[in-house]
Amino acid sequence: MAKRSTKQKMGGPGGMGGLGMMKQIQQMKEQMAAVKEALAVETVTATAGGGVITVVATGEQIIQSISIDASILEDADVEMLQDLILTAVNSALDQSRELIAERLGPLAGGMPF
Repeated sequence: MAKRSTKQKMGGPGGMGGLGMMKQIQQMKEQMAAVKEALAVETVTATAGGGVITVVATGEQIIQSISIDASILEDADVEMLQDLILTAVNSALDQSRELIAERLGPLAGGMPF
């Protein structure tokens, strides 16, 4: 009795399935590159101390600016000012991470970035 192969044709590396998969991967890479490029110029803003500290960060998690309202210097000591700056910076970075997840999430299909 002759043995029959139970392998299904899956479109290996040289087959049509492999070519289609490669095109999909390339499209995904291009889409991700476009999103990352957009994130480089997109910004988030965080504040602390009722708006006396303002931090602006990009979607690449780069702090672009920190603004301090001079009025805080009348009432705050160094430790308080440091805490407010730290709070605003961490909030801006959190928002930046959320922005990244929002923009790349649909493309990554749950994969971490």
